[in-house]
Amino acid sequence: MKYSVFILTVFLSLLFHSQSSNAQERYKDEVTDSVQVETFTYAFKDGKSLELDVYSPAFDNQTQRPLIFYVHGGGFSGGTRNTEGIQVFCKKLAMHGYVVSSISYRLTRQGTATAFGCDCPAVDKLNTFNEAVEDLQDATFFMIKNREKMGIDPQKIILSGSSAGAETVLNAAYQPPYCYGLDSGPVSYAGVISMAGAIPDTSRIFKESAVPSLLFHGTCDNLVPYASASHHYCKESQPGYLILHGSYTIAEKLRKLGTPYWLYTYCDAAHEIAGTPMTVNLDEIIDFCYSYVVKKGDEQRSTVRKNENKSCQYQTFNFCTQ
Repeated sequence: MKYSVFILTVFLSLLFHSQSSNAQERYKDEVTDSVQVETFTYAFKDGKSLELDVYSPAFDNQTQRPLIFYVHGGGFSGGTRNTEGIQVFCKKLAMHGYVVSSISYRLTRQGTATAFGCDCPAVDKLNTFNEAVEDLQDATFFMIKNREKMGIDPQKIILSGSSAGAETVLNAAYQPPYCYGLDSGPVSYAGVISMAGAIPDTSRIFKESAVPSLLFHGTCDNLVPYASASHHYCKESQPGYLILHGSYTIAEKLRKLGTPYWLYTYCDAAHEIAGTPMTVNLDEIIDFCYSYVVKKGDEQRSTVRKNENKSCQYQTFNFCTQ
C-alpha cells in the first residue's frame, strides 16, 4: 500500500512538473483557440452610426486585460474594420489573451473630388487627421466606460493601425493623458503600433506624451514618408503640400527622449507594406505588446529587413547597402 502511494506521488509530481515547464504564458503565448466577437455602436456622427468589433478570449475570467485597438487603412476614403485579414489578425491577438477592438471611423474623404492626394488642401488633410483621432478617442471612451463588461485595464490600451489608420493612431498616441474620472487617474495610451504612418508635428512628442512605439515602414514609401518629406511627395506649389514625419524621424525623437521604441525598417519597400506586418510580423507585434507594455521594457531597438534590390525614387536613407 505504501509502495502504491509512493508511485502515485512520484507520478503526480512528474505530471505537475511537466505541465509547469510547458505552461503557456499569457500575452506571450497563445492561451486559447476560441475567440468570441461582439459588435457595438460607440457613437453617432453625421447621421451614421460608428461601430466597433470586440474580440475576446472565450470563457476567460480575467478582468484586467490589455486592450489593443486596430484602425484600418484606406486613405480616409475607403476600407472597413472587418475584412478577412483584419479578423484573422484580431483573433490571433485575442488568442494570446488580449481584448482587441477594430473600429469604424468617419471616412471624410470618401466621395470627394480631391480624395487625399496632392489636390486635397493641406488644411483639409489636417482636419481629416483630427476627426479620425476624435473618433478613436470616442471609441476609447466607450471601452473605458464599459471596462467591467469588457474586462480591460484602462491603463494598458495599445493603439495599432495601417496607413491612414497608422496616421490616426500616431496622432492620437502622442497626446497628453485624458481624464476619464477613474480612480487610477488620467489615461495615457500604453503603446502604439504604426504600419506606415506619420505625423505632421513632432513637437507633440515630449517627455510626458511619448509612449513605447513599434514603427514599421518601408524606406521607399511613395505616399507616407519614411523620414520627413511632403505627404504623397506633393510639390510645394500644390494644394496638398504638407510635411509629414514618418517612422525614422519619430524614432529619432523617441531616442533623444529616452522613450522605448522599436523601429522596423523594410529596405527598398514602398507603401504596400502597410498591411504586411499583420501577417509577416505578427511575432514581433506580440513581442512588443508583451515586452514593452505588459512587462514595461525600456529597450530602444532597430531592425532592418533587407529586400531585393530595386530602384527607388523616394528613398531618403539607404540602409540596404550597409
